[in-house]
Amino acid sequence: MKRTLLVVLILMLNGCGGGSAGLSPSATPAPTTAPAVATPASATQTSALPSPTLPTMPPATVAPTATLSPTATETTQPSPRPPQGLPDPSAYTWRPVVGGLQKPLGLATAGDGTGRLFVVEQAGRIQVVQNGQMIPALFLDITSRVGSRANEQGLLGLAFHPRFVENGFFYVNYTDLNGDTVIARFQVSPDDPNRADPGSEKRLLSIPQPYPNHNGGAVEFGPDGFLYLGLGDGGSAGDPQGNSQSLDTLLGKILRIDVGNGDPYAIPPDNPFSGGGGRPEIWAYGLRNPWRFSFDRLTGDLYIGDVGQNQIEEIDFLPANAPSGANFGWDFFEGSSAYEGAPPDVQMIPPVAEYSHEMGCSVTGGVVYRGSRLPEWQGVYLYGDYCSGLVWGLARDAQGSWLNQMLFEPVGQVTSFGQDEQGEVYLVDQGGIVYVLEAK
Repeated sequence: MKRTLLVVLILMLNGCGGGSAGLSPSATPAPTTAPAVATPASATQTSALPSPTLPTMPPATVAPTATLSPTATETTQPSPRPPQGLPDPSAYTWRPVVGGLQKPLGLATAGDGTGRLFVVEQAGRIQVVQNGQMIPALFLDITSRVGSRANEQGLLGLAFHPRFVENGFFYVNYTDLNGDTVIARFQVSPDDPNRADPGSEKRLLSIPQPYPNHNGGAVEFGPDGFLYLGLGDGGSAGDPQGNSQSLDTLLGKILRIDVGNGDPYAIPPDNPFSGGGGRPEIWAYGLRNPWRFSFDRLTGDLYIGDVGQNQIEEIDFLPANAPSGANFGWDFFEGSSAYEGAPPDVQMIPPVAEYSHEMGCSVTGGVVYRGSRLPEWQGVYLYGDYCSGLVWGLARDAQGSWLNQMLFEPVGQVTSFGQDEQGEVYLVDQGGIVYVLEAK
């Protein structure tokens, strides 16, 4: 296992170079056979991490004097039932649920009581998995509209409307044939719940992409009912256009829009720039390539996996009561380390967890376990790395300190995590397999 991991890391470091791969480094070969089920890490170290600062709105004028301070006073409370420690991974395994998928990137549920899993394939297809079997007919096929020539392009995200049972709406993020980002709404067929109507597309946003990488792609409904969208900084390396810190572009941001009002959407009045000073869709900024974010379905807390440049991968966190307008620091900071330029005098949010490229090269943000089958995992956030296939656990103890531990050795090319309707956690491997976390 150590020799295998060393080979993966060598390939990874050779491939990442000056610009980190946001999704699929070209030097990392896709597996031609199904990878083995992950085994628990034999020796891991639990580390207590500093708590994050809370965001404040940017002032009208700034001075280039601030630094990122991960030791600021914590003002939030731990999640309910905080774990006293992370579970022993040797008692658990990732069991394959379904295979034969073609470059799967994501997993979602409709919340309609059917128990179906919807798996996003990069080329532009959505498959339906029910009772451990893939339904022969595709839920959606928009391959003719999706550009996936570059390894970070394609159909990248999927979210179902909270009232999907009533309206049949779902939302996707995909790269069009020009290489630009499209946020679109589709509707399920009135005659077949396992088929969507490809002709029902309504485009909400079209966002020009200057480069073929760092597209982001996450699409999530928040506990407030608004639609949140993750956009990368536009690509290349080092954010050459300064998009992440610019309030005049949607790139390098998390957006927040109201799809229940307006045409095609309305702006929530408490978005930080709804009254001016920046693009009104912006909810948070200072991100390089947020490859998967999720809300804790119990607490509403937000976790973001933000892909680093060539040294540090990070997990960012915002509690449910945090105000909008958070700045996560890129490209002044990569993780908690200075990257380039003098930061302005505004508060920037440091990561609650990070790891170097000795352990991977492209973080995949995860989900908080809220199922019932594995009570020891309650409140544990699971995340991984695309390049190395390692899986970590992150949680807060009763005192509010962060515990971070590498738990499982390689599980293939980790592109996403997801949950079923009961809150059980699944892992998506780009090699074509979906796994579920289970007790041995």
